[in-house]
Amino acid sequence: MRPRAILLPLLALLSLSLTCGAALAHAVAEGDKGYIQEITGIHLLPFVYLGAKHMVTGYDHILFLLGVIFFLYRMKHIAIYVSLFALGHSTTMLLGVYFNVGINSYIIDAIIGLSVVYKALDNLGAFQRWFGVQPDTKAATLVFGLFHGFGLSTKIIEYNISPDGLLPNLLAFNVGVEIGQLLALGAILIAMGYWRRTQSFLRHAYTANVAIMTAGFVLIGYQLTGWFVS
Repeated sequence: MRPRAILLPLLALLSLSLTCGAALAHAVAEGDKGYIQEITGIHLLPFVYLGAKHMVTGYDHILFLLGVIFFLYRMKHIAIYVSLFALGHSTTMLLGVYFNVGINSYIIDAIIGLSVVYKALDNLGAFQRWFGVQPDTKAATLVFGLFHGFGLSTKIIEYNISPDGLLPNLLAFNVGVEIGQLLALGAILIAMGYWRRTQSFLRHAYTANVAIMTAGFVLIGYQLTGWFVS
């Protein structure tokens, strides 16, 4: 696979970030929003679908996952980092909605953009060069996973989901999120696996991470702009 075949999806994600407004980060489609607001009782399969759809279409999640696994080659290490991210994401999403703990959506989504920037800088070795230290990448993945979960829980709270069947529906949604994460991760690993076999991988890795970092800054800018305007 040519490097261009990998870089084009990265540029597409960046373009998506540029064309999507601040309100779209972690947003739920209007049709899904209406469904969430209207239903009552337990609806497991629909919520599994909604969770998977959110993760697969969540470009901020995908960018962060891409950054996390960019230089991970062993499945054991990938599983550890992805599990830490899933643990953080699931914990705050479930607890945030169940206990009605909301955070300013602009601020939380700006922090999520910051997580993308952080991981790209980490991949570029910036912290080693600038400060002479290497942050604990596992702890950072868990902490940023917590913020990613709060991003979604904040949106769900805004949609006033019915308390009837709330916990089973949230658990089903979380199962869907994990399914979507595995699907996205699988696609990323397949593409990365082909790219890593080429001699140009390390030569273009810098450019790819700069693109990821730029997308993160774009996300931050949109959210902070939306916050000041609102």
